[in-house]
Amino acid sequence: MTKPKSLLDGIGNQNVTEKYYDDWATNYDITLKKWKYKAPLKAVSVLLNIRKKFDYCLDLACGTGMFGEEIKKQFKNITVDGCDISADSLKFAKQKKIYRKLFKNSFEKKINFSYQYDLVSLIGSMTYCKKPKVLFSLVNKYLKKKGIFIFTHRIDLWQKQNFDKLIEEFNKFFTIEYRSRPLNYLPKNRDFSDKVKIRIIVLKKI
Repeated sequence: MTKPKSLLDGIGNQNVTEKYYDDWATNYDITLKKWKYKAPLKAVSVLLNIRKKFDYCLDLACGTGMFGEEIKKQFKNITVDGCDISADSLKFAKQKKIYRKLFKNSFEKKINFSYQYDLVSLIGSMTYCKKPKVLFSLVNKYLKKKGIFIFTHRIDLWQKQNFDKLIEEFNKFFTIEYRSRPLNYLPKNRDFSDKVKIRIIVLKKI
C-alpha cells in the first residue's frame, strides 16, 4: 500500500485517503476541535447572511458530520443528505441522526437520485478534488434553479489550480454570491498554523 502523505499534501490517492479517514474516524472530531477547525461554523454563518431558509442540503464529503451538525443548529427544518468515501466516517455521521440519507460515494462521481437540492456544500475537502470541472458539472445537476453551492478551498491550492479561471468557465451556470477574505484553516496544527489559509465561496445557480 502507498504510504499516506501528510494532510498538507492531501494524503494520497482515493484508496489511501479512504483508509486514512476510516482509521481516523473514531478520533476525528476530537482532533479537529483541538486544531481549532472552524470552517463548518464559519460556512453556516455565511449562509445565514445569504438566506434565512434552506429546505434540502447535499453535504458532499460530509465525513463524520461536522458541517451537518452546524447547519442543523441554525436551519432547524432543513433536510440534509450526505456522502463520503469513508465508510467508518459515515457510521459516525449516522449516529448523530442529522442526515436523512448517507451515500458512500466520491464527490467526483455521480450520486444516483431523482431529486434536486437548494443547497450543496463541500466544506474542507476541495483539497482532494482531482477533477474540479467534473465536480462543478455534477453540482450544477444536483442544484435547483437559484440553488446555492458553498465550498471552502485552500488559498495556496486555489492559486496553483487557477480556480478563478475555473469559476469563470462556469459563469453560464453560476454567479459568485460571496467570496471571503483569507481565513485560518487549522491554526493549532503545526503544519498549517497561520501559514495555510482558506477562502469560503458561495455560488448561485442561474
